[in-house]
Amino acid sequence: MSSYFTDLAQQYIDGEWRPGTGSWDIIDFNPYDGEKLASITIATVDEVDEAYRAAARAQGEWAATNPYARRAVFEKALRVVEEREQEISEVIVAELGGTRLKAAFELHLAKEFLREAVHLALRPEGRIIPSPVDGKENRVYRVPVGVVGVISPFNFPFLLSLKSVAPALALGNAVVLKPHQNTPIVGGSLVAKIFEEAGLPAGLLNVVITDIAEIGDAFIEHPVPKVISFTGSDKVGRHVSTVCASHFKRSVLELGGNSALVVLDDADLDYAVDAAVFSRFVHQGQVCMAANRVLVDRTVADAFTEKFVAKVKSLKVGDPRDPETVIGPVINSSQAEALTGTVAQALAEGATALVHGTATDNLVEPSVLTDLPADSALLRQEVFGPVVFLVPFDGEEEAVRLVNDTPYGLSGAVHTADVERGVAFAKRIDSGMFHVNDGTVHDEPIVPFGGEKHSGLGRLNGETMLDAFTTMKWISVQHGRSGFPF
Repeated sequence: MSSYFTDLAQQYIDGEWRPGTGSWDIIDFNPYDGEKLASITIATVDEVDEAYRAAARAQGEWAATNPYARRAVFEKALRVVEEREQEISEVIVAELGGTRLKAAFELHLAKEFLREAVHLALRPEGRIIPSPVDGKENRVYRVPVGVVGVISPFNFPFLLSLKSVAPALALGNAVVLKPHQNTPIVGGSLVAKIFEEAGLPAGLLNVVITDIAEIGDAFIEHPVPKVISFTGSDKVGRHVSTVCASHFKRSVLELGGNSALVVLDDADLDYAVDAAVFSRFVHQGQVCMAANRVLVDRTVADAFTEKFVAKVKSLKVGDPRDPETVIGPVINSSQAEALTGTVAQALAEGATALVHGTATDNLVEPSVLTDLPADSALLRQEVFGPVVFLVPFDGEEEAVRLVNDTPYGLSGAVHTADVERGVAFAKRIDSGMFHVNDGTVHDEPIVPFGGEKHSGLGRLNGETMLDAFTTMKWISVQHGRSGFPF
């Protein structure tokens, strides 16, 4: 595993591994034990420019390549991931503090998305549309946008880099990827290495490891990329969207959430508890779809709460390398401090701690809070960690109001013995995704993924990748002769 952190601690530009030329280094730490994994000299604005220029040079020939030949690259990339699965898992555990369970979950989804990219290469289809002009034929072609800039987050960096990189490449584009500075290997250079081994021609995928303190908005302002795919917080997403709009670029934004898991009065409580605990605490709660809030009908609240608290208390917190560990470290000390502050704020506002976890370095134990005042801002914002709010409600109308009372609209779930009651409930929620009798955390390769309100713009996965990473071009052919007024 250590070779990954030594060999891949570089920029990858135009098919070459090379150090950045910045004046400082990004230090890659293991968030569990603080071990220094790698030191990477950052890329400068000049290197961002070189990466985009390399992508632009390589893209034309790639777009003209037979899509069956393009498809072969993704078949090979999938085989590389399958062959290196154990090694990649170790890197995820070390760099992210992800548990064994989380690494397996991320790798499973990553392989599914690579399989979909294999098929996506053949998906673009043209159309012939009738014309009111005699002799005219209207052809509409699906063509690559050209170059795509991808900015990936720290929580599922391997999956969420691949999720944009692979479809964009499969559809004939070139890509420049900027991983999060806390996960430069898993989210960046590891992805490049896999495609390099899969035979992707040089220049089509470039990775720049850098920081906005060095490059500012250069990555999104650069004239080459036509689309920026960003996954991260709504605060940064708003800025990305604004800059893109001012430069006539398309942005695809997968942003934060404040999802609720709702337990109606007829729910299977044991099953709902399992779903709720997973939905909040998978990967320490550092998931955009995580259930920040668990809303429970007051008639079953006592019984549910007792079971929920007992299960949360049973979760093992500790070394992510231990297969028994469910909750490992959060990504860095600032996240840990923010979570401690959130719990303190909730208690100061009058909340009751049914479970009050402590924090040791980046290890943050679970906290279960209830009785938070209805007007608390904490109920309406994203909490990125193992802190959950239990909220009782009286009847479905109040539940719908509470679920929607947030600027976010990403995911959610409802539990009920009546599936159609659950579907009717889901239809009333302002979110891009909602699940009946399941958890809130789901992603599938061919189902549209994305949010409403502050949770994002656009969709990814399946057919929606065509909307994200291709554009339509109208070419008309006049087989006869048009008449002109002068």
